[in-house]
Amino acid sequence: MQTKEVALLIQDAVLLPGGRLEIRVVSPSDLVMVADVLKSYYGLAFAPLKVNSELPCYIAATQCNIIDFNQLGDDSLSIVVEGTQRLKILSAAQKRDGCWIARALPCANWCHEPIAGEFEIISAALEQFYQVNPDLLELYSQTHLEDAAWVSQRWLEVLPMYNRDKLILVEQPNCHKTMDFVLQLLKSHVDV
Repeated sequence: MQTKEVALLIQDAVLLPGGRLEIRVVSPSDLVMVADVLKSYYGLAFAPLKVNSELPCYIAATQCNIIDFNQLGDDSLSIVVEGTQRLKILSAAQKRDGCWIARALPCANWCHEPIAGEFEIISAALEQFYQVNPDLLELYSQTHLEDAAWVSQRWLEVLPMYNRDKLILVEQPNCHKTMDFVLQLLKSHVDV
C-alpha cells in the first residue's frame, strides 16, 4: 500500500473505523486545518494524544471524514468525524500555523464477523450503554450490534482506559482479544 499525507486531529481519545465523535474546534490552527481538509488539501487522521514523545500522538491512527459541522453559541466550531481506515503514522511535522501533517500507511481494518454465543452479552451491554448515553447514540444513523468488529471498536472508544492500554487491543489483527477483554470486564462487574 502507498503512504498518504494527512492532517492530524490530535485528541485525548480513540476513534476507530465506523466510529463517530463530535469534537469542539477552538484553536485557530485547528480551524485552518479543518478548512484545508474541507478544501481537499489533505486527508484527515484522528490520532490519540501522546505526551512526552517525539511524535505528538501514538502511531496508531484512523483516517476519518468530517460528516457534519455546526457553529456553537460561543462562535466555536463543532465537527462530527467518522473513522474509515486504520493508519500507521510513519512521520509527522508541525507547520508554522501549528497544524501537524503526517505521512501515514493504511492498515487492514478488522473484518466484520457475527457475534455469537456468550459474546452476545457484549452487544446487549453496548445497547444499554447507548440508552443511558443517548447523545452518543444520536451520532449514528444506524448501529451494527450484530457485528463483533463494530461492537468491539465502539467499546474501545468509550471504555475509561488509558489510550496506551486501548491501543494494545487496537493493534491486534482482529477483534477477538477485545471481545474477550470486554466480556471478562462485564463478567467481573455483574452476574452474567
